[in-house]
Amino acid sequence: MTTSKKRRWFSNLTFIIGNPVLVHLVLPILAIDTAVIAQQRSWGLFNMVDWPVWVEFLVGVAILDLVVYLQHVMFHATPLLWRLHMMHHADLDFDLTTGLRFHPIEIILSMILKIAVVAVLGPPVAAVLVFEILLNGMAMFNHGNIAIPVSIDKWLRRLVVTPDMHRVHHSVIIRETNSNFGFNLSVWDRLFGTYCAQPQKGHMKMTIGLSQFRDETKLTLPWLLVLPAIGDPGRQPINR
Repeated sequence: MTTSKKRRWFSNLTFIIGNPVLVHLVLPILAIDTAVIAQQRSWGLFNMVDWPVWVEFLVGVAILDLVVYLQHVMFHATPLLWRLHMMHHADLDFDLTTGLRFHPIEIILSMILKIAVVAVLGPPVAAVLVFEILLNGMAMFNHGNIAIPVSIDKWLRRLVVTPDMHRVHHSVIIRETNSNFGFNLSVWDRLFGTYCAQPQKGHMKMTIGLSQFRDETKLTLPWLLVLPAIGDPGRQPINR
């Protein structure tokens, strides 16, 4: 293993051990608790309608997934939020650990948004629970460094975000960075015109990460935690 590879492996290991793993595991409980309280106190739009349980469940999961898609777009569209999101895109590799590489402040802001949405909608508790499981599981799946046969991927991505589809989002090419924002369902990118089927240079030749942040010695947890304050945001923000 080369020195560069060793350094990247050690950097990834620090994220698995020290960064947002516990936050990823603990904070979703808050959204579930909010759903329980909303149900007990009859908060939200779902408590004003009399839909079948299975319809409320499916609609609840779909709406939460749409919220996460729109939130992701927002973190690319707003320069201040993009500074936080840079930590996720700074990874020079694309693998399972990339799915954990989020700035703690971004994770907290995301959870505040989800709690607010759950309180306003009042979706079934089961819908929130399943959604949180799907969100974390799919984050590992679509950031996985795995090869799915093209024939299978072609059909699979009609429903969900596959690793090949999301890998495009981590390209240094800005047009590709600002595409494929979905985490679970792929329909939102197709519906809102942010879908990009394949990277310009192909998956084998595409460059992962940020063009303005290529120093491997600074791919450590302490450096990346202060990246929003000291890093060059480049021209990735959509409104730039």
